[in-house]
Amino acid sequence: MGDVTIKNSETLSKWKHELKKIQFERTSKSGSTQSQEREVYDHGNAVAALLYNKQKGTVLLTRQFRLPAYLNDGEGMLLEACAGLVENGEEPEATMKREIKEEMGYEIEQLQKIFEVYSSPGSLKELLFLFVGEYDQQQKVADGGGLKDEGEDIEVVEMPLAEVIEKASSGQIRDAKTVILILWLQQKQLV
Repeated sequence: MGDVTIKNSETLSKWKHELKKIQFERTSKSGSTQSQEREVYDHGNAVAALLYNKQKGTVLLTRQFRLPAYLNDGEGMLLEACAGLVENGEEPEATMKREIKEEMGYEIEQLQKIFEVYSSPGSLKELLFLFVGEYDQQQKVADGGGLKDEGEDIEVVEMPLAEVIEKASSGQIRDAKTVILILWLQQKQLV
């Protein structure tokens, strides 16, 4: 990879999370030294899970408003896998179980971690932990919908896996983490 030396790190914003401008030098594979600058947004690591029901052939998704998507295409309402940010000192699986309960109203005991991926490594520091897990109606303990004091207004959507695959293939599901989880579930033929 070559050597990397951080020359300067300037905080541009620390409103909710941290946006930095980082100046660094990197030795390329040819041996030359390159000076570069990048903006790096750090909101911590994240988790996402796609829950499935083998007997019914269904999956659970969330539908919620996402301002960046709205600013990009005017739509903003996205179908997504349940997701959230890992809190300091919390393990990713514990975060995921908490988020499933808050957003979807299900208490899930078993999750399978399938990947750790960088969502957009050109500018985000976030490492995303992806999970799948089985659900059934006996695990439903609350309405879900997210935390009102955090402004969450989440709809829980149960759909047949075949329909979800079609929506991902046709571009109706456009969230990358969700598409990855759908394709993984389809490939493993768990539903």
